[in-house]
Amino acid sequence: MQNILRGALAASLSLIVYGCGAGSQKLSTSQPSDEPEAQQSDIAITNSQPGVTPFISSVHFSGQSVSEVTSVTFAISPMPNSASQPVNVTWSAAALSTRGYLQPFTINLPVFGLYAGYQNQVSFSLTFGDGSVQQLQYQIATEPYTDPTGIYLNPTIYKARAPGSTLGFNFFMLKSLVTSPVIVDTDAQVRWVVPGSNSESAIYDNGQFVIGSETDPVVNLIQFDGTQSIAPTNLPQPLLSSFTHNIDPGPSGYLADFNGTDYLGDGIDDIVAEFVPSSTQPPVQTFDMAEILSSYMQANGDDPSAFVRPGADWFHLNASTYDPSDNTVIISSRENFLIKVNYSTHAIIWILGDPTKYWYTFPSLRAKALTLNAGGDYPIGQHGVSITADGYIMVMNDGYGSLNQPSGEPSGLTRTFSEVSAYSVNAAAMTAQNVWNFNDGQSIYSPICGSSYESGNSYLADFATADDFLTARLIGLDANKNVVFDFQYESPGECFAAWNAIPIPMENLQIN
Repeated sequence: MQNILRGALAASLSLIVYGCGAGSQKLSTSQPSDEPEAQQSDIAITNSQPGVTPFISSVHFSGQSVSEVTSVTFAISPMPNSASQPVNVTWSAAALSTRGYLQPFTINLPVFGLYAGYQNQVSFSLTFGDGSVQQLQYQIATEPYTDPTGIYLNPTIYKARAPGSTLGFNFFMLKSLVTSPVIVDTDAQVRWVVPGSNSESAIYDNGQFVIGSETDPVVNLIQFDGTQSIAPTNLPQPLLSSFTHNIDPGPSGYLADFNGTDYLGDGIDDIVAEFVPSSTQPPVQTFDMAEILSSYMQANGDDPSAFVRPGADWFHLNASTYDPSDNTVIISSRENFLIKVNYSTHAIIWILGDPTKYWYTFPSLRAKALTLNAGGDYPIGQHGVSITADGYIMVMNDGYGSLNQPSGEPSGLTRTFSEVSAYSVNAAAMTAQNVWNFNDGQSIYSPICGSSYESGNSYLADFATADDFLTARLIGLDANKNVVFDFQYESPGECFAAWNAIPIPMENLQIN
């Protein structure tokens, strides 16, 4: 009966809505899908409203059958000659309802990833509980975007992505020190940003960005429609006083980096804690690297006070990643090494770092050192640690030696170039293999910040402080490490434009 009602009502619809100038829309009648199970529906698009930036619009649907909708998908047609795949996002009815977008007879659907200053062609697929699908087409004309930072609309294109080129991602998020997260596509088109001041400690998760405060134990939640809210955390004070650097996925929450007061009385960039935004739940795990290293060194015959130095930036934590293969966490210390610790017991498993640095002079730490293959490049000043689909440990290998060792102690090697480096580790043999590097012919030197992440057997490299700290260089690599695109942004300060960058799957985004 419901399908008959939907078909009868839809057959009588011949509504076309017109606007004029920027923001004009045109609504076509419901069209059946090419798929055999497709049905008509009484649901129609009534209008749309622009969002807080031109990349966002709220599209309004109405009809008696809204209550039967289980999901809504929108796809934004790419510009002519675009090499990036279309934005394609599916909202579940549960997600729409939880966020207040779904009412008994209406849907106010956030559509994001629009081109600014453009007549966007958007298609919608509404799926119902009986398996039927309704198709709708709509046009959204957007205003041009004025970038208050002056950074992201003016990239220098060294190599544009060619149409038809193979790449495992099409969109990525730039974590900025001057604005909220910025999403660009692999054609260097800005596709999303909202007003904001900083997104250093940021992670994307199921339709929202979680951004840690630099001053308070709270997180800012930014939805794709631009809505922002402050969420409390039950982070113990003053142990975890402020977020710093990255937020990475944990086994049950977020692995975040903190400044705070550690068990030695002071802490600078030396604590990782896994947390969930909640006013009642304390951190799931806390990895206080001052405590972990001090306890281990003392138990193994070394005086830790010479290495762990409260008040000094002795560790400089910048990222971490959870390894589910052995329930461990790999933590990146810019000043020293990569260190792997057991998630539950905090026992040190191994250390991978430049043996010409100060840390290697301590026998207890040297006992945990992995031996790298001859000719391999140790991680030096590395950022953005992650684990690839092949099980390799990958970092942006900045190549800049230590900056905060005690006077007269070795700071290690400093290279003249930076690179993406991947390592395989044999923990039983305490050896590591530098499996591959990408350094663009040793032509780029980015001493600090940056990242490298895998997506779909392809890689995004962010050389965040290239050209003597003046630019952020973004390079996309295919599975064979060939350059697919290469462009850069002017940066108003060290690490400002894109201190870290990570692919985000807006070509197939599921929000549940």
